Amino acid sequence: MELNTVWFILVSILFIGFFFLEGFDYGVGILLPYLGKDDTDRRLILNTIGPVWDGNEVWMIAAGGAMFAAFPNWYATLFSGFYLPLLLILLALIVRAVAFEYRSKDRRPAWRSLWDTLIFVGSFVPALLWGVAIANIVRGVPIDADMNYTGGFWNLLNPYALSAGLATLSLFTLHGATFLSLKTEGELMNRARAAAGRLWPPAVVLVLLFVVLGYVATDMLSNRGALFVLVSVLATAALLAAGWFIRSRQHGWAFVMTGLTIVLAVAMLFLGLYPRVMVSSLNPAYSLTIDNASSTSYTLRLMSIVALIFVPIILLYQGWTYWVFRKRIGREEKLEY
Repeated sequence: MELNTVWFILVSILFIGFFFLEGFDYGVGILLPYLGKDDTDRRLILNTIGPVWDGNEVWMIAAGGAMFAAFPNWYATLFSGFYLPLLLILLALIVRAVAFEYRSKDRRPAWRSLWDTLIFVGSFVPALLWGVAIANIVRGVPIDADMNYTGGFWNLLNPYALSAGLATLSLFTLHGATFLSLKTEGELMNRARAAAGRLWPPAVVLVLLFVVLGYVATDMLSNRGALFVLVSVLATAALLAAGWFIRSRQHGWAFVMTGLTIVLAVAMLFLGLYPRVMVSSLNPAYSLTIDNASSTSYTLRLMSIVALIFVPIILLYQGWTYWVFRKRIGREEKLEY
């Protein structure tokens, strides 16, 4: 297997890991004002992700760094063409990070309410816009022969991309609800479980709409055929299974199924994209591929050596973090946020 294919797979895995982990982070932030009936509840909700949220965002930084080093033309075209939505995502994440740190600096209800609102906004905006951005990469955007994006912001707001944004928003919120069901106790756990039950039907509808539009608005079916169909069916089956586990109060399996839905959905998009990395809607010949967008063989070899050394260390450390903070959190706990 050629190194540019290996690095396409690695970039895909980094994005899959990011959406799986940061997905429930976003969901928890979105649910914060709805499930937190008082300040103690809201602090408890934030403490479920307190030890891990910043580590989860490292996957986004790693994915962007890997894209920049392995496929610089992909990085340049993507970040110049999608400048405004990616800037909005970045600003939302900055506001969200600041809100986590500043919320507990003052006990006044108005102060904490402000930062709680910003945590909600900083979670809602990326959950929506990441779906829009990834869907446009697969659907195709106006890219010319010089690998330049020639469209505008409104080109990105097409029905398929908007359906993807709503699908990721609903799926991440459901993922966050199953996570809270797994991590909390008592009345808050019951509210999280009830929220998961209410969120599941619209998530199913929106994800199915996104999958159906994918058959119509993209060439993923003709590009990957039976494999695309298989992965999309498995993703749908995982989401349907999540509903059954939610109703049977098997919180761990419900979380696994919502996570598996996210993993399979993102894998479906990258499978449909390969061997391209960005599709041109002007001319298929203008599409960026793993060949014309990649770095030199020497750069890819050097990156592979670095990745083999440091990626296992990072995975072990993050796995250890989740193991240490694996227990449920109740109102009697000492709360940080």
